[in-house]
Amino acid sequence: MRERCSVGVVCALLALLAAMLTGCQGPGSRDGAEDGLLGGEATPSPSRTTGYGSVFLAVDECSSFGTTSFTEVACTSERASARVVARHDGTVDDGPPCPATTDFVLHISEQSEASDEDGDGAIPQGYSCMRNLEPPHPGDPGGGGGPRTIVGDCVYGLGDGLADRQVRETACDGKGEKKPQYKVVKAVASRAKCPLSTALYVQLGGEQPVGCARPV
Repeated sequence: MRERCSVGVVCALLALLAAMLTGCQGPGSRDGAEDGLLGGEATPSPSRTTGYGSVFLAVDECSSFGTTSFTEVACTSERASARVVARHDGTVDDGPPCPATTDFVLHISEQSEASDEDGDGAIPQGYSCMRNLEPPHPGDPGGGGGPRTIVGDCVYGLGDGLADRQVRETACDGKGEKKPQYKVVKAVASRAKCPLSTALYVQLGGEQPVGCARPV
């Protein structure tokens, strides 16, 4: 009986030691979980697909309401109002034009890394071309707004001339502050390629910079 008892004690101690070693080295240990969490904090989580990316207000990210004061927010947030459809460094005058149906442009001031309070690093000067998440869309043809005048837009004259008359965009449905006088029906490379019915030439920019407009 004494020998059997000694053997049993040794077996119990060996089993306990094996359990302790297995618990320290197992893949599901607490130390392993904490290491993974620290690694996730060092590198942005891939689940954060909108907002707070490496580029401030990059393509497909969203902004809050307002064009003079705005913040980058998640596109699923109730504060989100518009989505970035294009993003460029520099100024609007020197950079590529926004897409034709852009509703408005957000101008981004340069921010140095030293003045960054959020720890995201320096932000270069640039601009984001925005599209409202919901109607109205002033950048659509005839919408009466947007940073560009495109085919389908309506304008009213500011000067007394005709061919070189200065114009400003307004809604084609007549609900804007000014009633439409002309509608851009075609974009061409030069005035000579406009239809004979053209009553006004509108500067559009781009590869076909001349807008051929006729009275409405």
